[in-house]
Parts: sequence; structure tokens; C-alpha cells
Amino acid sequence: MRILVTGGAGFLGSHLCERLLNEGHDLLCLDNFFTGSKNNIIHLLDSHHFELIRHDIVEPILLEVDRIYNLACPASPIHYQYNPVKTVKTSVMGMINMLGMAKRVKARILQASTSEIYGDPQMHPQREDYWGNVNPIGIRSCYDEGKRVAETLMMDYHRQNKVDIRIVRIFNTYGPRMAENDGRVVSNFMLQALKNEDITVFGEGKQTRSFCYVSDLVDGIIRMMENNQGFTGPVNLGNPVENTILEFAEKIIAITGSKSKIVFKPLPQDDPKQRRPDISVAQEKLGWQAKIDLNNGLKNTAEYFAKQLGRG
Repeated sequence: MRILVTGGAGFLGSHLCERLLNEGHDLLCLDNFFTGSKNNIIHLLDSHHFELIRHDIVEPILLEVDRIYNLACPASPIHYQYNPVKTVKTSVMGMINMLGMAKRVKARILQASTSEIYGDPQMHPQREDYWGNVNPIGIRSCYDEGKRVAETLMMDYHRQNKVDIRIVRIFNTYGPRMAENDGRVVSNFMLQALKNEDITVFGEGKQTRSFCYVSDLVDGIIRMMENNQGFTGPVNLGNPVENTILEFAEKIIAITGSKSKIVFKPLPQDDPKQRRPDISVAQEKLGWQAKIDLNNGLKNTAEYFAKQLGRG
């Protein structure tokens, strides 16, 4: 198939491009390189089946494809709060442009949505039928509400124009090729530990997160795209094993053999206290669940970051 991956030079997008290319598809990788990096896909550029397009999905583009994976959007608070208006435009206008393309060429389209649409959840673990607890005027809402509107647009194009859609809600993902300046917990803790710097934990570190290794997530995304039961989603994709942030910091110190100390700082605004997916729908509809153990995944990630720091 001829497949378009928007945000294809990003952390997640590059792993998806690599996997789809290995499966024998023709790949169009589209990225504006705001948070993506050519280094993530440089090993794919020699393939005759891989094409790189520098483009921003806020602007329309005409392409002929069979599948569209829409992953284009900065996903870390540091990046999406840098230009919040642009973040909303990427989620909303970008989604309209991609859905317009899908409608025109009759392509199947998958939206990479997020666990952030649940906000600071009052249901635990989070199920797909939970409508969330999002602050619509907070500093994170450019991302949260942008992704919520993108889901709305997907469903409306599906109902009104019969566009073939798939929606996945992605929970915390980690692995090689995460940006060093990502600003989220895995990359922060890894770099601090490898440099033997203090590890900064916000609040008391009792807030929880569930971490899914990137290869597991890519597998779930492709399974969702290629399910032919007409299941549109949304479906949660993540690892239901829950860790407190403090436990996570301690685990990274142990894996890296670091001399770092843990220091505590105030919690940022609207930081969710609990985050764990209920993946029973993914198990039932896609036969999917996360397989990579957190310790093994973190070892692979630590090796990657050590190389980036010139210590590999």
C-alpha cells in the first residue's frame, strides 16, 4: 500500500515508518521538523520506497494514498505550550486537511489521539466511555482540547461523509529516539540519571503513570488501522502496569547505576494525578496488549540516551 505518516520524523512516527517500510509498503513521511528530527529517519532515506516531504499539515496538501496515519502534533508540554495557538491549529486545521484528503481519495485514516483527552481523570483506570475532566482554559488545554476536537472531526466526517476512520488514544510511550529536550518524565529522568544530576520529582511523586514501550504501541496502532471489522474506536493503547513517579525515578537510578539524588519541586498546573488505561477493548477487538517489560524497555532506552551523550 501507499501510506502517509504525518509527523513521521518524530519519536513515534519514525518507529511506525520503519515498521511499515519493513512490511513492504511505499511510505510518504511528512513532517515540518518542529519536534521531529532527520536523525530519526536518516537510516530510511536510502530506501526507494521511502519519501520525505517537509510540510506543515496546517497548510493543505494533495497526495494520493491508501492509508493516512495522522501523528503530527507536538506531544510534550514544553513543546506544545511554546506556541499554543499553533498547537490547536495543528490538531484542528491539520485534522480537517487530512480528513479532506481521506474523503477525496477514499483512504482509511487513523488519528493518534491521547490519554490527555481524559484530563485529570475522576475515573480510574480510564475507559473509552469516560468523557474526561479537562480544564478548557488551562495551560495544557491547547493540546487536550485540540485532540478532543480532532476526535470530534473524525466522528463527524465518518457520520456525514462515510470516511473510514480509526481513533487510538495513546498513553505514555517511551523508547529509543525520544527527544532529549522532550521535557517529559522518561527523558528527563534518564538524562539526569546518566549525568548523575539531581532527579527532579514534582509534588511528592505519588502521581502515577503507565509506560508503554514504543514497539508495543506501534504494533497496536497497525492492528487498529488494519482491523476490518469496521471498528472505528476510540481505543486505549497503553500499558496498564501503573507506577508512581517516585518508584519510576528509583527504577531509573538502579538501571543506570546513577549516583543521582531525588529532589522534589511543586506540581505544575493541571498535572494529572493518576493515569492508567483500561485496555479490555484493545484486548477484545485487536487481540493486543503490551508485552515488553518496563525494566527491559528502560534498559534499551538508557542505552540509546547513553549513546546520544557519547557514552555508548
